[in-house]
Amino acid sequence: MGFEALIEKVHQAEAALEAQERRTVADWRQFSDSWRALWTPGRIVLAGLASGLAVGSAEPLRKVGGGGALQLASALAGLFAGGSAQAAAGEAEAAAEAAAGEPGEVAAPAQAPMTTPEDTQRRYREAGLP
Repeated sequence: MGFEALIEKVHQAEAALEAQERRTVADWRQFSDSWRALWTPGRIVLAGLASGLAVGSAEPLRKVGGGGALQLASALAGLFAGGSAQAAAGEAEAAAEAAAGEPGEVAAPAQAPMTTPEDTQRRYREAGLP
């Protein structure tokens, strides 16, 4: 496949992407307009009444169940999270020791080679880019 054919293929892909973007914007605009039209003042009042009823119904249940249930659940979640974090730290330490070759010694991280602007320009020229 020649260079001109590749350029033409890129232009076709760009045109297809722009067409898809226009369709997406049009669809989003239509969705936004219909969403706003749905929220009439009567429906807003009904949604407020329904949410107020739900919150009001949950309040007596919270007093009966007490706040202790929520505190217990959060304490258990913290306990399990702490245990899994400790296990993950142990596994990471073991992996670091295995990678270093000697127990107790951590391998130094590999550093990426530093490139200068001249190196970058040379690579661009080699690739045929401006």
